[in-house]
Order: sequence, then C-alpha cells, then structure tokens
Amino acid sequence: MDETSIIHPAWLDAFERVFTLCKMAQGERIAVLSETGSRAVNVSLTCAALDRMGLHFERVTVPTPAPAPGPIIRSTGACEALTPQLEAVTQLCAVDVVIDLTVEGLMHAPETGKILRSGARILNISNEHPDILCRLVPDPAIKDVVKDAVARCRAAREMRVTSEAGTDLTVAMEGAATVGVWGYTDRPGTLAHWPGGLVVSFPKAGSVNGRLVFAPGDINLTFKRYFEIAVTCTLEADFVTSIEGSGTDARLMRSYYAGFDDPLAYATSHVGWGLNPAARYEALTMYDKADLNGTELRALAGNFLYSTGANEFADRFTRGHFDLPMMGCDILLDGVHVVRDGVPV
Repeated sequence: MDETSIIHPAWLDAFERVFTLCKMAQGERIAVLSETGSRAVNVSLTCAALDRMGLHFERVTVPTPAPAPGPIIRSTGACEALTPQLEAVTQLCAVDVVIDLTVEGLMHAPETGKILRSGARILNISNEHPDILCRLVPDPAIKDVVKDAVARCRAAREMRVTSEAGTDLTVAMEGAATVGVWGYTDRPGTLAHWPGGLVVSFPKAGSVNGRLVFAPGDINLTFKRYFEIAVTCTLEADFVTSIEGSGTDARLMRSYYAGFDDPLAYATSHVGWGLNPAARYEALTMYDKADLNGTELRALAGNFLYSTGANEFADRFTRGHFDLPMMGCDILLDGVHVVRDGVPV
C-alpha cells in the first residue's frame, strides 16, 4: 500500500494537536500551501486534521521548480516555488493562517516578509516523515525556555563559542535579529516551524569572526551526514574564507560552496543553539535521507547551530546554505555560559 494513502491515528492526532496549539479557529481564513513535490502524506494529514476540527481551508498548490543547473539544493529553508507565483502570494497575504508544506519551507524565502507583514501567521511543517513530527509534537513548557534564551540574546553584546576541538568564534550581537521557535505560533505576523525548540540570531553584516572546528560527530545537515574527519573553517567579517581538512567532509564542502559561484553562499546566515530535549542525536542514522529534513537536529538540546547562506536581516539572499550543528561546545553571552560542553545551562 502506498504510504500516502495511510493515515495512522497517532499522526493525525499530532497534526490536530499542533493546529490546536496554533489556536486555529472557525472564522479564520486558513490556506494550506503545498507544491507538486511536497510530501503527500503530510498534505493529506493536514487536510484530514483540519476537516476533523471542523475548520474551513483553501488549498494553494504551486509547481515545484525544475532543478536548476549547479549544486543540488537541499534543506535550505528558502523555498523558491513562490517566486514566479505572484497570484499565489497575493492569496496568501489575504489569509489569517498559512500552513506551509513546501519542500524547502518559507523561513528564508524572499516572499515571506510580505506575507507576515500582511498579518498572516505561518506554520511551517518541516518536510519530515510523519513519524518524526509525531515524536516531536511541541511541549508548551518549552515556550518559556525559548523565550528566556531569546531575551538573553537580545540583551547581549557578544556571543563567544569555544570547544576542545579548537573552535573559537565571536559574534557581535548588538543589532542582531533574534528569533525563537517553540514549534507553533498563535500570533499574527509570526512564523514557526514544527519541529521546534531553538533560538537563532541573524547578526548584522560584519559581525562574525574566528574559527570553527567541526569535529567527528558534528553534523552537516545539507549533506545529512555526521562529520568523520575534522574540518576547520576560518571566518572573517561573516564570510568563510578558508576550509581546511584532508578528508571527504572538507572536500565535499569546498566543492559545494564553489559550485554556487556566489560569494554570498559563504556568508553567515544565523547562529544559535538547540533547546529541545526530545530531539535525538542519532536521528540521521534511523531514517533514509528522503525521509527527513533534519530539523530535529537543529533543535537538538545543547548543539551550537552555525549556518551559512541567506540572511534576510543583512539583506543577503542566496541559494547556497549549510546548517551545521556542533556538539560539545561552550556558548557564552557576555562571558556567561548559556551552554556548557554541549549542555544547556
């Protein structure tokens, strides 16, 4: 039997629970946004949950863009499917809730700001197997934990990240845009993604300097693999200026970056850390690559999440993107630990 025709009760309950946390209600205008290439079982679960809740919704389906020449795009958070679809964007700006089931998601899409400014709230359902989503239904208790982390970041002047492997990175935090995601949203003009449980800051241009040493066991979510041999990246004024390492991991990163032929691909997107104790470190080993987007690893409690690529707050948009969770780091805000040896304080 085709997986897309199977609606497991636990999956359906999970979708209904998250929509309830988002306070989706009768009288609201709800749009279910998907692409022709979206995960069909999640689209079916979304529609079935809304039906069971007695909520009216409209479908907005756009074509998935044909693969472009050059590097293969995976797990960027920057959906390109809406760019040529002006009518669809107008339709999304007229609703109260957008349930985002696009392949890459609307987190960093150029059209997202316009949709949020219209007053719509966006729930991105990450392109994961529903088993992953079901395991990571948001716990409302994590909301206060995330909000506290956001407040600490917004009050800080400097973030410093170190590790026994040799990482030593500084981030000027003044003027950075910090957002927290706890897995659901009930406020107009906001975006959340499920799974959630993390805080990220988008620094102003020229704010990030130092050295990142990716040790064996750290994670490259673009490639959906754990690092096996150390890779050292030097950062100057936001940009990765060198990638050193003798193994496959370094060679893959150098090749992927170079393939974009775009200097902005090397720029810092965001920095932050995971806060979700339900996220599992071994998740990449338990699913086929097509079955997960890796959002669980972004939220993994205590990881330092460093990302390159699009940073809408620095007015940088690019197709290149890396999300790189690092284990065992110390993260300090103005000299005070918020993560010590990979464990949230």
